[in-house]
Amino acid sequence: MSTLVIVESPAKAKTIKKYLPQGYRVQATMGHVIDLPKSRIGIHVDDHFKPDYITIRGKGELLSNLKKEAKKSDKILLATDPDREGEAISWHVANKLGIEPESACRIEFHEITKNAVNQALKNVRAIDMDLVDAQQARRVLDRLVGYSLSPFLWDKVKKGLSGGRVQSVVTRIIVDREKEIEQFVPEEYWKINLLLKHDDSAPFTANFYSENGKKITIPNEEEALRLESIINDHRDNILVGDVTSKTKYQKPPLPFTTSTLQQTAYKALGFNTQRTMRIAQQLFEGVTIAGRGQIGLITYIRTDSTRLASEAVDGAHRFINNHFGDNYLGNGKKAAKKKNIQDAHEAIRPVDVFLTPDDVKDSLERDQYRLYQLIWERMIASQMASAVYDNTKADVLCGPLKFVVSGELMRFDGFTRVLKSSAKKDNPLPVLQKGMILDLIKLNKEQKFTQPPSRFNEASLVKYLEENGIGRPSTYAPTIATIKNRYYVEVKDKLFYPTELGIKVTELMETYFPDIVDVKFTAKMENELDEVANGKRNWVKLMEGFYGPFEKEMAHAKSTAENVKIEDPLSDEFCEICGRQMVIKNGKYGKFLACPGYPDCKNTKPYLEKTGGICPECGGDLVKRKSKKGRTFYSCSNYPKCEYVSWDTPTSQKCPVCGNTMFTKGFGKRKRTYCAYCESHNQKAN
Repeated sequence: MSTLVIVESPAKAKTIKKYLPQGYRVQATMGHVIDLPKSRIGIHVDDHFKPDYITIRGKGELLSNLKKEAKKSDKILLATDPDREGEAISWHVANKLGIEPESACRIEFHEITKNAVNQALKNVRAIDMDLVDAQQARRVLDRLVGYSLSPFLWDKVKKGLSGGRVQSVVTRIIVDREKEIEQFVPEEYWKINLLLKHDDSAPFTANFYSENGKKITIPNEEEALRLESIINDHRDNILVGDVTSKTKYQKPPLPFTTSTLQQTAYKALGFNTQRTMRIAQQLFEGVTIAGRGQIGLITYIRTDSTRLASEAVDGAHRFINNHFGDNYLGNGKKAAKKKNIQDAHEAIRPVDVFLTPDDVKDSLERDQYRLYQLIWERMIASQMASAVYDNTKADVLCGPLKFVVSGELMRFDGFTRVLKSSAKKDNPLPVLQKGMILDLIKLNKEQKFTQPPSRFNEASLVKYLEENGIGRPSTYAPTIATIKNRYYVEVKDKLFYPTELGIKVTELMETYFPDIVDVKFTAKMENELDEVANGKRNWVKLMEGFYGPFEKEMAHAKSTAENVKIEDPLSDEFCEICGRQMVIKNGKYGKFLACPGYPDCKNTKPYLEKTGGICPECGGDLVKRKSKKGRTFYSCSNYPKCEYVSWDTPTSQKCPVCGNTMFTKGFGKRKRTYCAYCESHNQKAN
């Protein structure tokens, strides 16, 4: 028999082909082939919200080829990704090829291995219409909101804007955080600590804790001076109080979900969410490994579950036992299942834990290797024993005042043998015994102020969205990209700042569409969409419950909302044609400078964002630029006369040796600051 297997991507097709029996052929759809039209809303609201699906432009020939291949086949199997979107793609393809959705036509696998493919072929099923309806409901809901809000924003604010069910609430979250920061009133407090020692032992620091048995904070300098006076009165009689020792356990982290992978890749590797998901998709679909050919390295990447298959756990335990010993094996405890976890897929893990990062390093691109290493180490560490620490805590008594000090020393490294960055630094205390008299070496008192909440970076924003049920992990990357591309937010030093446009649009949305930008309402909608996927809710009824109130809000907003005027920010450059001060505008390809005299003067030129750094070769300004792949780099403003470029970030610091600009390189704990001028001259000298 001739069997046609249909997948989404050529890479996946190439990987799966090697595992299929003789007589099987594989074709790729190149993603979606059917979708809603771009030029109109494409939803028949009065006909039970029926979508008006069309063949995507440019996919007609591909679909014709699929039909030809289908006619030559005795059987057709749809093997698109194992999620709602993949189910919807299979449904669309089935409709176009004349396949009954109720027939046995759908296979799914969560990793691309011989065993997984063979098991899928033994478990052919019908298309899951609950999953299709859930994807259809999400698509229709987002289209109704987006294609209604966007024209409203064009009319009231400016052309080219967009509004959306998820992007609008994410923008509001960033705007609200900025308001919290602006409205924050710092409160003064003081810290007091004592540098102490006993005889010839190493000195240690004890921090103020309480007075007369009552824990207190130090609100001002007057109170700090009062406590300092008490300390000086009792400085010759500072004693060790109770000393307690106990064993502390540091548990290993759970294997990755989509969200935790995005967060960790950002923190450890500096990858944004889009970069992480793109590379992870490559590792899932398959890469060419020397000696093995095209293979998939990791399991499916869109998951909110930390569950692991028993064979994966067994494999990890064998690896740990072989390489580290059985004392490094974990006890297999699982995290409590969180609310709204679908648990349809496993956690993200290596397909074969015995295929180590070192084994595949020479076959992978650098980013692929680094992400695979992150996933592999996390999987192995999750199955290892806890790290064990000896923890000692001691009270230090100074008259009516009590200070506390604690120390910690690793006894067993456990999972940190693999995840070395997770290990706590040893901080041992000298031997202390109750009643021991201590010498006061130094009293330190320091004024402090409470700090406002931090601005979001990509990792903390993803964490916030997940914790509050906003969107789904697979949507975080495109949502963040959208609010940046629409200039509702901008990123400075890896932190999100709302733009004036983002603030004005959010205020307009809060006034006229409060539910759309409400965190709890958005989370409630996500729960209801999940109920559609679980077969507990009818998607048309869900649309009816949402669209009626939304339509009334839209009619009210159109008739009452006033136009919002947003001035383009002024640049420090002047038009060489008419002399006007040029303004900064946002276009399809980023920011550019334009003359405010348009249409009388149509002068435009590139916008070069100055960094404050000075070129180490010619002394020109260092400016921020984007590569063709969207990666940020820095170059001299005198290009092409000066061709200096750097991937490293210029800082406002000046080198203490030569006075040139300092740069930062690396990320996280590997971040360092250096002078490019000094380094280049030292290399030439050597």
